[in-house]
Amino acid sequence: MAAAAPVPKLPAPAVADPALSARRLADLRNRVEGCHQCSLGETRTSTVFGSGSPEARLMFVGEAPGYHEDQQGRPFVGQAGKLLDKLLARIDLTRDEVFIANVLKCRPPENRDPQSEEIGLCREFLEQQIEIIEPLVICTLGNFATKLLTGKPDGISRVHGCPQEMQGHAKIKLFPVYHPAAALYTPSNLKALEADFDLLPELLGDFVPQPLVETIPVESELGVEKTDTQPEPEQLGLF
Repeated sequence: MAAAAPVPKLPAPAVADPALSARRLADLRNRVEGCHQCSLGETRTSTVFGSGSPEARLMFVGEAPGYHEDQQGRPFVGQAGKLLDKLLARIDLTRDEVFIANVLKCRPPENRDPQSEEIGLCREFLEQQIEIIEPLVICTLGNFATKLLTGKPDGISRVHGCPQEMQGHAKIKLFPVYHPAAALYTPSNLKALEADFDLLPELLGDFVPQPLVETIPVESELGVEKTDTQPEPEQLGLF
């Protein structure tokens, strides 16, 4: 495949303006919807740009859309998304108050891992989202987003719950956590994810003391139902 032209940079506003940020995000969304830089543009049902507030202080970055996201054009609408909603409610936030995006804006076939070429071509879209929103904290969900934005090879099991500086963005804190999909059927990962989420209000400057996570059955604390059926396919590399 021939090298694609780089995604043009959007001009940065001199002063933060919510209406201007919303317009810039809408402009960028249109560019994403028309993107065919890699083969994913031929296999997707829809692009998944991201959703939430253009003024969000907290931004979440996952790996790539799954089946349900590809069908609906919205991020985190499957079982992992339901868990993310529960975790947000745990710290008194809703989707409308944060911004949720992914490294890739199109679903890889069969939910396979993102390929390096795809990440490289899609990276500028994510970087422009970050530039426009200017969050205080970016919570990376899982390995791919964490390694991309930290620029380090450390896996999520080593760095989850440890705030880090973001290269090129001195005012933004990176906060890696497990991907919600990795916690759906693994109680130990769920406990770690809950404990890490409990630290987010302090990072955002809204610290409210909370007890450490108690050992409570998954279905009773967060409403995640156990099932004997096979879970829907999720991307690999979440650990």
